[in-house]
Amino acid sequence: MRLFCLSLFAGLMLLAGPVARADGFDTANFDVFVDARTGTGQPVYWYSVGTLRAYPSGELLARVEGYDTSTSDRPEPGRPLARQFSRKIYVYRDPETNEVLRQRNGMTVEPVAYPYQFITYELVGDRLTTMVEQGTGARVQRIGPGDTMQARRIGDAHVFTAPLFLDFPAGGDRRYQAFENYDFFIQASGGASNPNQLSWVRYGDAPAWAGGGPAIMHLITWRIDRYEDVPATLRQYVEADAPLWRAPPTGIEDIRRLQAGQ
Repeated sequence: MRLFCLSLFAGLMLLAGPVARADGFDTANFDVFVDARTGTGQPVYWYSVGTLRAYPSGELLARVEGYDTSTSDRPEPGRPLARQFSRKIYVYRDPETNEVLRQRNGMTVEPVAYPYQFITYELVGDRLTTMVEQGTGARVQRIGPGDTMQARRIGDAHVFTAPLFLDFPAGGDRRYQAFENYDFFIQASGGASNPNQLSWVRYGDAPAWAGGGPAIMHLITWRIDRYEDVPATLRQYVEADAPLWRAPPTGIEDIRRLQAGQ
């Protein structure tokens, strides 16, 4: 499937100097973030619903539904380092009927579909640093290291904010440029029926079938711990059209196989 770039939980930030900051990380909130984001063994599904709207008119171009599913490991016990093995898919739906869009304005509508995304998280001083790998063969991209994620507390809830300013070559004279922001809200145990939540927004160009002009995508996301509990609207699409996306990659060997295009 053709990829329309959605860099969920990726980074393009440069390492800064080791100056302590009030919104920095320590081993405790590093563990809180990583365990919430990637789970502690079994696959997790960060399910999203939202909209794609033209800017500045606000015209509703499409509804959006999808998930990012992942598992992880800690390859070096005792070291604050985690590896996330992800697969993500997001479909566009008709604003009125909610049917999956397949054609619009004479063009094919492709989902946002990443067969894999490999992310490492490491605590370096009081920074959570990220490195992202995606793509296949000669087109494997390594993005990072990034370290601008902020850690805050609101009462007994953790809030993790990751702003991304994306600007990189996209073939020929084109560049991919967008702003994305992720706000994770991790509630204290017993504080919410679903303690793992995310609000995500992107400003950048819409896909060509939607006009290609400036647009804003906004998604509300929460973690689901069993595939069977993912809403049927998305499961039906995955099982019929994208069975690879039913589960995440199994580990680093699976990632390397996918990177090789196998």
